Amino acid sequence: MTLASKITLVRVAFIPVFMAFMYLSGGESGLWMWLSLAVFIIASLTDYVDGQIARKRNQVSDFGKFLDPLADKLLVISAMTMFCQWGQMPAWALMIVLTREFAVTGLRLIAVGKGKVIAAGWSGKVKTASTMIGLCAWMALPQVAWIPPVVIGVIVVTTVYSGVEYFIQNWKCLWD
Repeated sequence: MTLASKITLVRVAFIPVFMAFMYLSGGESGLWMWLSLAVFIIASLTDYVDGQIARKRNQVSDFGKFLDPLADKLLVISAMTMFCQWGQMPAWALMIVLTREFAVTGLRLIAVGKGKVIAAGWSGKVKTASTMIGLCAWMALPQVAWIPPVVIGVIVVTTVYSGVEYFIQNWKCLWD
Protein backbone atom coordinates (compact mmCIF):
# COMPACT_ATOMS: atom_id res chain seq x y z
CA MET A 1 0.00 0.00 0.00
CA THR A 2 1.33 3.42 -0.95
CA LEU A 3 1.95 6.27 1.48
CA ALA A 4 -0.74 8.30 -0.29
CA SER A 5 -3.30 5.53 0.28
CA LYS A 6 -2.30 5.27 3.93
CA ILE A 7 -2.92 8.99 4.35
CA THR A 8 -6.33 8.57 2.71
CA LEU A 9 -7.12 5.79 5.18
CA VAL A 10 -6.24 8.18 8.01
CA ARG A 11 -8.89 10.55 6.62
CA VAL A 12 -11.43 7.72 6.73
CA ALA A 13 -10.39 6.91 10.32
CA PHE A 14 -10.97 10.55 11.32
CA ILE A 15 -14.63 10.40 10.25
CA PRO A 16 -16.03 8.55 13.30
CA VAL A 17 -13.95 10.78 15.60
CA PHE A 18 -15.34 13.84 13.83
CA MET A 19 -18.89 12.48 14.06
CA ALA A 20 -18.52 11.77 17.79
CA PHE A 21 -17.28 15.31 18.48
CA MET A 22 -20.06 16.80 16.34
CA TYR A 23 -22.65 14.73 18.19
CA LEU A 24 -21.25 15.85 21.56
CA SER A 25 -21.34 19.49 20.43
CA GLY A 26 -25.08 19.34 19.86
CA GLY A 27 -24.63 21.89 17.11
CA GLU A 28 -23.59 24.59 19.58
CA SER A 29 -20.38 26.58 19.68
CA GLY A 30 -18.01 25.32 22.35
CA LEU A 31 -15.19 22.87 22.98
CA TRP A 32 -16.76 19.92 21.14
CA MET A 33 -17.55 21.99 18.04
CA TRP A 34 -14.00 23.37 18.02
CA LEU A 35 -12.63 19.84 18.31
CA SER A 36 -14.96 18.80 15.48
CA LEU A 37 -13.65 21.65 13.37
CA ALA A 38 -10.03 20.75 14.12
CA VAL A 39 -10.54 17.11 13.12
CA PHE A 40 -12.49 18.17 10.00
CA ILE A 41 -9.72 20.57 8.94
CA ILE A 42 -6.99 17.97 9.48
CA ALA A 43 -9.00 15.36 7.59
CA SER A 44 -9.69 17.83 4.77
CA LEU A 45 -6.01 18.74 4.49
CA THR A 46 -5.09 15.07 4.08
CA ASP A 47 -7.03 15.21 0.81
CA TYR A 48 -4.52 17.72 -0.53
CA VAL A 49 -1.51 15.97 1.00
CA ASP A 50 -2.32 12.48 -0.32
CA GLY A 51 -2.85 13.87 -3.81
CA GLN A 52 0.46 15.72 -3.76
CA ILE A 53 2.33 12.66 -2.51
CA ALA A 54 0.66 10.36 -5.04
CA ARG A 55 1.67 12.62 -7.94
CA LYS A 56 5.18 13.51 -6.71
CA ARG A 57 6.14 9.93 -5.87
CA ASN A 58 4.27 8.41 -8.78
CA GLN A 59 2.06 6.51 -6.33
CA VAL A 60 -1.23 6.93 -8.18
CA SER A 61 -3.02 3.61 -7.76
CA ASP A 62 -6.41 2.14 -8.59
CA PHE A 63 -7.05 1.73 -4.86
CA GLY A 64 -6.25 5.42 -4.31
CA LYS A 65 -8.45 6.48 -7.22
CA PHE A 66 -11.30 4.59 -5.58
CA LEU A 67 -10.68 5.47 -1.92
CA ASP A 68 -9.75 9.16 -2.18
CA PRO A 69 -13.05 10.44 -3.58
CA LEU A 70 -14.98 8.04 -1.35
CA ALA A 71 -13.21 9.42 1.74
CA ASP A 72 -14.06 12.99 0.64
CA LYS A 73 -17.71 12.11 0.16
CA LEU A 74 -17.97 10.34 3.51
CA LEU A 75 -16.35 13.25 5.33
CA VAL A 76 -18.53 16.01 3.91
CA ILE A 77 -21.72 13.94 4.00
CA SER A 78 -21.11 13.11 7.66
CA ALA A 79 -20.95 16.84 8.48
CA MET A 80 -24.02 17.61 6.38
CA THR A 81 -25.91 14.75 8.03
CA MET A 82 -25.23 16.19 11.47
CA PHE A 83 -26.46 19.62 10.38
CA CYS A 84 -29.60 17.94 9.01
CA GLN A 85 -30.12 16.06 12.26
CA TRP A 86 -30.04 19.37 14.14
CA GLY A 87 -32.52 20.95 11.72
CA GLN A 88 -29.88 23.41 10.49
CA MET A 89 -29.67 22.05 6.94
CA PRO A 90 -32.63 21.05 4.82
CA ALA A 91 -32.76 17.39 3.87
CA TRP A 92 -33.42 18.31 0.23
CA ALA A 93 -29.93 19.88 0.02
CA LEU A 94 -28.32 16.72 1.39
CA MET A 95 -30.43 14.68 -1.03
CA ILE A 96 -29.11 16.72 -3.97
CA VAL A 97 -25.55 15.96 -2.86
CA LEU A 98 -26.29 12.25 -2.39
CA THR A 99 -28.06 12.01 -5.75
CA ARG A 100 -25.15 13.63 -7.55
CA GLU A 101 -22.64 11.36 -5.85
CA PHE A 102 -24.57 8.19 -6.68
CA ALA A 103 -25.19 9.34 -10.26
CA VAL A 104 -21.54 10.24 -10.94
CA THR A 105 -20.36 7.02 -9.29
CA GLY A 106 -22.78 5.07 -11.47
CA LEU A 107 -21.52 6.86 -14.58
CA ARG A 108 -17.95 6.03 -13.61
CA LEU A 109 -18.85 2.36 -13.11
CA ILE A 110 -20.47 2.20 -16.53
CA ALA A 111 -17.39 3.85 -18.06
CA VAL A 112 -15.03 1.41 -16.32
CA GLY A 113 -17.08 -1.47 -17.69
CA LYS A 114 -16.38 -0.05 -21.15
CA GLY A 115 -12.67 0.39 -20.50
CA LYS A 116 -12.78 4.14 -19.91
CA VAL A 117 -11.69 5.97 -16.78
CA ILE A 118 -13.45 9.23 -15.92
CA ALA A 119 -10.95 11.38 -14.07
CA ALA A 120 -11.99 13.92 -11.48
CA GLY A 121 -12.88 17.14 -13.24
CA TRP A 122 -12.03 20.68 -12.22
CA SER A 123 -15.62 21.45 -11.22
CA GLY A 124 -15.68 18.40 -8.96
CA LYS A 125 -12.53 19.59 -7.24
CA VAL A 126 -14.02 23.07 -6.82
CA LYS A 127 -17.18 21.46 -5.41
CA THR A 128 -15.20 19.45 -2.86
CA ALA A 129 -12.98 22.36 -1.80
CA SER A 130 -15.81 24.89 -1.53
CA THR A 131 -17.94 22.39 0.40
CA MET A 132 -15.12 21.68 2.86
CA ILE A 133 -14.36 25.39 3.33
CA GLY A 134 -18.04 26.23 3.73
CA LEU A 135 -18.60 23.50 6.30
CA CYS A 136 -15.53 24.74 8.21
CA ALA A 137 -16.98 28.26 8.29
CA TRP A 138 -20.31 26.88 9.50
CA MET A 139 -18.64 24.92 12.31
CA ALA A 140 -16.40 27.86 13.27
CA LEU A 141 -19.26 30.35 13.40
CA PRO A 142 -22.49 28.42 14.01
CA GLN A 143 -24.14 31.47 15.56
CA VAL A 144 -23.73 33.68 12.45
CA ALA A 145 -27.16 33.54 10.82
CA TRP A 146 -26.13 34.21 7.21
CA ILE A 147 -23.46 31.47 7.00
CA PRO A 148 -25.73 28.38 6.75
CA PRO A 149 -27.85 29.65 3.81
CA VAL A 150 -24.74 30.83 1.94
CA VAL A 151 -22.93 27.53 2.53
CA ILE A 152 -26.02 25.54 1.50
CA GLY A 153 -26.34 27.67 -1.65
CA VAL A 154 -22.69 27.17 -2.59
CA ILE A 155 -22.91 23.42 -1.92
CA VAL A 156 -26.07 23.01 -4.01
CA VAL A 157 -24.87 25.15 -6.93
CA THR A 158 -21.41 23.54 -7.16
CA THR A 159 -22.89 20.07 -6.71
CA VAL A 160 -25.46 20.49 -9.47
CA TYR A 161 -23.00 22.21 -11.81
CA SER A 162 -20.30 19.57 -11.43
CA GLY A 163 -22.82 16.73 -11.74
CA VAL A 164 -24.27 18.16 -14.95
CA GLU A 165 -20.76 18.76 -16.30
CA TYR A 166 -19.74 15.13 -15.66
CA PHE A 167 -22.75 13.89 -17.60
CA ILE A 168 -22.36 16.37 -20.48
CA GLN A 169 -18.68 15.47 -20.89
CA ASN A 170 -19.23 11.73 -20.58
CA TRP A 171 -22.74 11.05 -21.88
CA LYS A 172 -21.39 8.83 -24.65
CA CYS A 173 -20.43 6.27 -22.00
CA LEU A 174 -24.14 5.66 -21.45
CA TRP A 175 -24.86 4.84 -25.10
CA ASP A 176 -21.68 3.28 -26.54
